[in-house]
Amino acid sequence: MLQVALTGNIASGKSTVSSFFREWGATLFDADAAVRRLQQPGTAVFDAIVARFGRGILAEDGSLDRAALRARILADSAERQALERIVHPAVQAERRRELREQGASAETIVVSDIPLLFEATDPAEFEAIVLVDAPERLRVERLIRERGLSRNEAEALLQLQLPADAKRARSDFVIENDQSREVLRERAWEVWRKLLSMARNRA
Repeated sequence: MLQVALTGNIASGKSTVSSFFREWGATLFDADAAVRRLQQPGTAVFDAIVARFGRGILAEDGSLDRAALRARILADSAERQALERIVHPAVQAERRRELREQGASAETIVVSDIPLLFEATDPAEFEAIVLVDAPERLRVERLIRERGLSRNEAEALLQLQLPADAKRARSDFVIENDQSREVLRERAWEVWRKLLSMARNRA
């Protein structure tokens, strides 16, 4: 199988590209979805977060109040690092477990959708890295419009990730998302064709 990492800074359009890749036949691991599963009440990750941050980050129904937790980590880098030490290893273990269970043929393309690939994972685990990127101005506007964040929150979230230029230099393919969804799909398709060729050549 061909192991591909798909990454991109927040609001870059990475999730849209991952949906295209899934449509075209990729076996997909979604790190964000794994985080949501791992942070459900009753899990070891949930218990560790509550033990570290206290019950003040819980909603009335007992689930995580993500807005409260986000406020904590945006205000204090030590808090953010504490959360990362709990969550990141669990997500990596979940990815390896899922891939073992799924199994795959030689020509299968396994796409791991990992927003914090360079910040929290070893890129050397993958045979190809695909970066989705968009201008910072557009990403801020998307966070405000689509996620209801304030401009200050949006800009603070952007600062938590490595600059896109640093990620471009370490990626095998860059998909620009600065136009329409249709253009993004065309650009993603060109990269997908190259990944298919890589998978066939090594099968």
